[in-house]
Amino acid sequence: MATQEIIKIEIDPSGDVSRESAGEADLSQEVFEAPIRTTYFWEVVRNIQACKRAGTASTRNRSMKRGGGRKPWRQKGTGRARAGSRRSPLWRNGGVTFGPQPKDWSYRINKKLKKKALRAAISARRNEGHLVVVDRFELPEIKTKLMRKILEEIGATNALIVDAGPDTVLVRSARNLPKAKVVDAGRLNVYEVLLHEYLVFTKAGLETVQEALGK
Repeated sequence: MATQEIIKIEIDPSGDVSRESAGEADLSQEVFEAPIRTTYFWEVVRNIQACKRAGTASTRNRSMKRGGGRKPWRQKGTGRARAGSRRSPLWRNGGVTFGPQPKDWSYRINKKLKKKALRAAISARRNEGHLVVVDRFELPEIKTKLMRKILEEIGATNALIVDAGPDTVLVRSARNLPKAKVVDAGRLNVYEVLLHEYLVFTKAGLETVQEALGK
């Protein structure tokens, strides 16, 4: 079984940040040494992006337009083309022919495929040497500057931080950093892992992910 160093973050009263080793974490072979196949990424990211689509583009066809209750002019004798309604798509302010209508773009994919893709993405970050495990983040207050210092100290400024549960101080400290994001272990997905260069787990977050993906 592979291991990964656990980093302990020390914050002194002056705001300086230091790091020290806090032992090693066991990495599940099933999660961190999974086969990496880009087709998994394509399938799952495509699904995530499709489910995010609003699908609210809408136009009004001739049946949805107001007016058009009577024929604009008589059929013959005027010298003009025949017309039956002011709502015709040929007229200005008439209905739209074959225009977009609200649509649900979401679709479901196999849960096993999602797990395989997530394992592959996590394994890819580990193979690149872009996996970091932190004992825990103990920020004394909500402070973006301090969070930036911590990420710089562990060498992961472009990072997805995975914690076991909601930590308001951690989330709000990182949300204004353009290249950092905090997610709960239960909401970890392939798109977010691939979007960030580094994957930073808290010790509790690592245990949660390994338990969920190791099955």
